[in-house]
Amino acid sequence: LGTTLTISSNHWVMAWTGLEINTLAIIPFISKSHHPRAVEAATKYFLTQAAASALILFSSMTNAWATGQWDITQLNHPTSCLLLTTAIAMKLGLVPFHFWFPEVLQGSPLPTALLLSTLMKFPPITLLVMTSPSLNPALLTTMAIASAALGGWAGLNQTQTRKILAFSSISHMGWMSMIIIYSPKLTLLSFYLYIMMTTTVFLTLNKTKALKLSTMMITWTKTPMLNATLMLILLSLAGLPPMTGFLPKWLIIQELTKQEMTPTATIIAVLSLLSLFFYLRLAYYSTITLPPNSSNHMKQWHINKTPNTPTAIFASLSMLLLPLSPMICATV
Repeated sequence: LGTTLTISSNHWVMAWTGLEINTLAIIPFISKSHHPRAVEAATKYFLTQAAASALILFSSMTNAWATGQWDITQLNHPTSCLLLTTAIAMKLGLVPFHFWFPEVLQGSPLPTALLLSTLMKFPPITLLVMTSPSLNPALLTTMAIASAALGGWAGLNQTQTRKILAFSSISHMGWMSMIIIYSPKLTLLSFYLYIMMTTTVFLTLNKTKALKLSTMMITWTKTPMLNATLMLILLSLAGLPPMTGFLPKWLIIQELTKQEMTPTATIIAVLSLLSLFFYLRLAYYSTITLPPNSSNHMKQWHINKTPNTPTAIFASLSMLLLPLSPMICATV
């Protein structure tokens, strides 16, 4: 309801109401396990989102005061634009407002972490798309490059899969916010493909119950085929051809070059190598390594073999959409 309300509204107060409903609806999911870390994650999430929502309301009120407009697309006041960019950056977990995101994901169960990484980012991205003509390009580009850099850099030494996926999300959000002023449709295309690939990874990890790298090392004994698929999905998330994940990165770099932002495109392409390193490490752990003899985990030689149709569909789409890229580009 909250997501639908935000993405279908033209009035700032309705959009803000949708965001608030969203925040309040996800908190019981985060704190469901009653573990102290889950309660801490729920508290951090609530405080951050409440601050961001207050900033959105403040930004829209300032704009309405200056221009007499409550319409989302009529954001013309410079201070309001600055406040809104800050608020959406807090909602999305862009650098320098990213600190809450890895912690909240780490304290949440995997299905909730999936919701936080995908569906909960849809309303803020929509608001950013609707206000994109009036946003500050320099500020957004700086935040985007910083997010791509930090998302790759901070993920290097992580051992928890949820934290690795959180930094992966920060890096992807950097790519999306980089291009939003020049091509909002391309941002949405990147977001849809990111949702598809991330959903596949989370569903696979949820199936194998792999919460950290040492557990991933022994999941090959449970589900060899699923693990081989996971390796390919991770390479797709990293943006390697000929996987689906290459398409958004290719189009974004092409669009930046068209806008005569070749240095920016070069920097962000080089920074994606950092992310590539930890995706490759995850892929290596999931399929290639054997567990060491000193492993504390009990080997599980079988798993409940229930058919997992959503994972199969998402996995196929996450790997095989690149040949259809002309058609995808034509539809957007």
